[in-house]
Amino acid sequence: MTGTTTLERLLRRDRAVVVAGLVGVILLSWAYLLLGAGMPMDPMSMGEAMAGMAPMAWSPSYALLMVVMWAVMMAAMMLPSAAPMILLFAAIDRKRRQGGSPYGRTWAFALGYVVVWLGFSLVAAALQWQLERVALLSPMMASTSAVFGGVVLLAVGFYQLTPLKQACLKHCRSPLDFILHHWRAGMGGATAMGLAHGAYCLGCCWMLMALLFVGGVMNLLWIAAIAAFVLVEKTAPAGHWLGHAAGLVLIVWGGATIASALP
Repeated sequence: MTGTTTLERLLRRDRAVVVAGLVGVILLSWAYLLLGAGMPMDPMSMGEAMAGMAPMAWSPSYALLMVVMWAVMMAAMMLPSAAPMILLFAAIDRKRRQGGSPYGRTWAFALGYVVVWLGFSLVAAALQWQLERVALLSPMMASTSAVFGGVVLLAVGFYQLTPLKQACLKHCRSPLDFILHHWRAGMGGATAMGLAHGAYCLGCCWMLMALLFVGGVMNLLWIAAIAAFVLVEKTAPAGHWLGHAAGLVLIVWGGATIASALP
């Protein structure tokens, strides 16, 4: 009885520590975005100042700034939906080891997850660079072409309905099932598990991030809306059906956007 009580107390403490750490990282990430993501001015003022201006020249320092911006944005958007998985990992690791701190392996798991999205951030920044070069993105990093925006909406909508999307979403929505089929011991195993879970989440959500090129990469309302959708899709009981419904809405929206741009 005493052993059970002690374990329960440790589990509660572990949960509080991990939640505090995740909340701290998420809040710092959102604060970074709200303060302009390293830009010389906040997003609202930047919108007025950059109206009609040419896109920024992509120097190495600016490219690094864009990669950091994308990486922090992904942390702000994806860590809330990954929190149930991270918390479950910490609890099971504590129970399996019957002693010793689980924090090191838990943060190794989280690091593996974040590394996957860092890789995505490199690709996203490179894609942003190319889109700006061909004038498909404005200085505010939003679509300048209704046809391009419509094509992105269609692509995201159709991807929402694909078997690959649904398979990856199933893994993201079932933390316990992921643990049962992918558990690996030790620090290296925790990192590998984080990489695997991050890969499933990437497969689930990478196309949703393309919507940022439509609404604006630094559009905070757009960022918050996508983050909220990802969280609900992964955690709500009806999230699976919500994803299908969103796909159909995006397809109709994309088709209407393209049609409106035709002569």
